[in-house]
Amino acid sequence: MNKKQKKNLYRIIAALVLVLILKLLPQFPTPVELLLYCIPYLVVGWDVLRKALLGIKNRQPFDECFLMAVATVGAFALGDYVEGCAVIIFYQIGELFQSVAVGKSRRSISALMDIRPDYANIEGEDGKLEQVDPDEVEVGTVIVVQPGERVPIDGVIVEGASALNTAALTGEDGTRDSLEPATLALSTDQLARDYPRHATSLFNLVKNAEEAMRGLKKAE
Repeated sequence: MNKKQKKNLYRIIAALVLVLILKLLPQFPTPVELLLYCIPYLVVGWDVLRKALLGIKNRQPFDECFLMAVATVGAFALGDYVEGCAVIIFYQIGELFQSVAVGKSRRSISALMDIRPDYANIEGEDGKLEQVDPDEVEVGTVIVVQPGERVPIDGVIVEGASALNTAALTGEDGTRDSLEPATLALSTDQLARDYPRHATSLFNLVKNAEEAMRGLKKAE
C-alpha cells in the first residue's frame, strides 16, 4: 500500500472503532447523539462530501459521491446514525480494495514492459551483428535472434528453427514459425519483421490493459 491507501485504511479503522464505542455507550439525547455520530462519519467520509459538493458546483452532481452523500445524509436525517456511518465505511472499504487492485495492475503492466528487449541484432555487410533500437527496425528487415535472447519484434522465421519459450505471452512453450516480443529463443534464428511497432503483440497487450483501466474509471 502507498501512503494514501494507508491513510484511508487508518481512517476506516478509526471510524469503525468510534462507531463501536458509541454503540456500546448508553443512549444520549438525540442532538448529542447526532453530534457524536457525526465524528466517525466525517473522519471517514469528509472527502466524499467534498467531492459531492464540487460535483454540484461544477454542474455534474450525479456521480457516486453525490449518491453516497444523499444516502448517508438521508440515513442521519431519519435517525439511523449507525446505518449512515456503516454505509460510508463500507463504501470506503470498497474504494480501498479497488485502489489496491488498480495499483497492482499498474505494477504488472510496468513489469510487462520490462521484459521487452532493448535491442535487435541486424547483420551488417561485413557479417558482423549490429545492435539497434527495435523501434528503428523497418518492416521486412531481417534480424538475428541468438540463443538465450528475447525476441524484440513480431516477425516470421526466414532461416533456422528455435524452441521458443512463449510463457510470457501465452503460458506455453514450443517451436513457432511466427515470433512475438518477449519470447525467449533457445537456438539461433533469423526472422523478418512483419508488423510495425504499434501492431506488435506486446504493445497491443499493454495498450488493451491500459484502456481497460481507463474504461473502468470512466464507467464509475
